[in-house]
This record gives sequence, C-alpha cells and structure tokens, in this order.
Amino acid sequence: MSTIQQCKFSILELAPIHDHGTAQQALHQALDLAQHAEKWGYHRFWIAEHHNMSGIASSATSVLLGYLAANTTTLRLGSGGIMLPNHAPLVVAEQFGTLATLYPNRIDLGLGRAPGTDPTTMRALRRGRQETEDQFPHDVLEILNYFDDAKPRQQIVATPGEGTHVPVYLLGSSLFSAQLAARLGLPYAFASHFAPRMMMQAIQLYRENFQASDDLEKPYVILGVPSLVADSDEEAEYLATTIYQRILGLIRGQSIKLKPPIESMHGLWNEAEKNTVHNFLGVAKFGSPHTVKQQLIEFLNVTQADELIFTCDVYAPEARLRSFELLKQLQD
Repeated sequence: MSTIQQCKFSILELAPIHDHGTAQQALHQALDLAQHAEKWGYHRFWIAEHHNMSGIASSATSVLLGYLAANTTTLRLGSGGIMLPNHAPLVVAEQFGTLATLYPNRIDLGLGRAPGTDPTTMRALRRGRQETEDQFPHDVLEILNYFDDAKPRQQIVATPGEGTHVPVYLLGSSLFSAQLAARLGLPYAFASHFAPRMMMQAIQLYRENFQASDDLEKPYVILGVPSLVADSDEEAEYLATTIYQRILGLIRGQSIKLKPPIESMHGLWNEAEKNTVHNFLGVAKFGSPHTVKQQLIEFLNVTQADELIFTCDVYAPEARLRSFELLKQLQD
C-alpha cells in the first residue's frame, strides 16, 4: 500500500505569466521554485510544453530545462511533457541527449501524444508533417533506440544522445498511452491535473497489461494533482479563485494569465461553467495542511500511485512557494 510518506512528491511547472507580468519574470520564478524544490527535497521538477498561450512561458521546454539544470545541482529535471507530434524524434533525442550529457543522471524525457495547442498553431509547428495515431508508438521506439547504445552499421546516431539511456515516461489523459506504456514496459504519468475522468480506468489498464522491460520491472504510476496548501481552509479557498479564473479563461478561449484572487466567484461564472471548472479540478487538493493531508491519504488509498506531481497556480509568488513548502512538510 502506498502511503503519503512512501509516495514521491514532484512538481509540474508551466511558468505561468501574471496579468501584469512578463515571460521573463515567469521564467525567473520557475527557477526560484526549482531551487526551493531542490532544498525541500522534491523528487523531480518537470516542465510542460504548450504553444501560443499568453499565460504560459514554457514553450521552449528543453531550453528552459537547460537554464534550470545550470542553476540547480541535484534536482531531477524533465519534460512533462514534450509533445512528440510537434517534433522530429531525432531532434528530441539530440536535445535531451545533450542535457543528459551535461547533467548526468538528472534528466527525464516525458512524452505526450497531443500537440498541446490549437490546430492553427499545430500546423505552424509541424510545417506540413502529417501525424497519425500509429506514428506516436513508432516515434517513441525511435527515440528509445537513439538513447540506447549504437548498433553496428547504425546509419543515424544521436550525438549527443547515444548511450545516455535517458529515462522515458509516457504521458496521457486517455487510455492510448496507458496501453502503450504497459506494452513497452515504461513508467506512465496520467494527466489527472486537468483531465481526471478516465484516471482509474487508465491506471487499471496499465497495471493489468504491464510487461516488464530492461528498464522497469513493475508498473510505475505518476498522477498529476492540482494543489494549494495555505494556513487555513478559508485562505486556500480565497487563493484558489486565481486558479478558477485561469480555467474559466481557458474554457472561454480568453487569456489564461494569472489574475489576483477575489472574494467570490459569484457573478463571474454561470452554473455550467462552474461545473466545468470543478470537473477540470476533479482531483484537486486545496486547503489547510490538515485538510490536504487527509485528502492525499484518501487519494493514495484509492489510486496507490507511486508518485504525485503537483501543480499550483496561485497569484503571489511567495504564496506559491509557501504552498509547496507546506505540501512537502506533509510527508514529515
């Protein structure tokens, strides 16, 4: 049974931009959070790839990872994830092979099947490449091959990349990647931080069909969890209005830059929008340390997750740092 002390705690960062802030500030705050996460003992720190979103500064994921790695010393860093349809597998292998060569035993590569953006931007990223559902497994295998030791007469070698054996994780919000991760014997991360509906079905499918590989003997499940820990439940609910406004902007197709917390969401959303936001946050853990700890204990009893990777998009940087500090202390 996975307990709160046994479970690994990690952070998923999107480098959120404030309503009156800049991308530069968001990137510097990402580093500040990573440095604190290293000090507090978080297991890993992942960056998510998104494009053409005014409120997210983590589009050049591998570049940002290099900045974070150069200014930390022990923290595991990686992508959560690289959206593989946007990239040639060789380029991904070379980028992460370079990171792994510069920062050995610290770099992860999480791979997603979605483009992480809208159709117009997707076409701009792909530059005419046509992806099919069958292409993703092929691309994953190609990357794994590049990270392996080079074979005799191998025509294409990732340099750097060859022989680095960068750990690869498959990410998903449906059942497709769960099945593929099980078949390839790879660790699996479910995007329950924004799409929790199929979480339990995906976990069950992955665990029941898992085939051991050279890199992984048994299933390894990571779950995304929106989090917000404050000194009281009331303060947490107040700070959470920033998160509610951000998701409301997302579903309306408006700006998702972080907005200051407000006393009440009443009048800002209709009942259907309120339900959509709360469904989006279906596995969120918001509240005081006592409240969140009880929520996490119940969540782990049900899911038996090996690792939880937390998001937290509150407005004030100091409140976000405080939330992650209090969260990690729940394992003491």
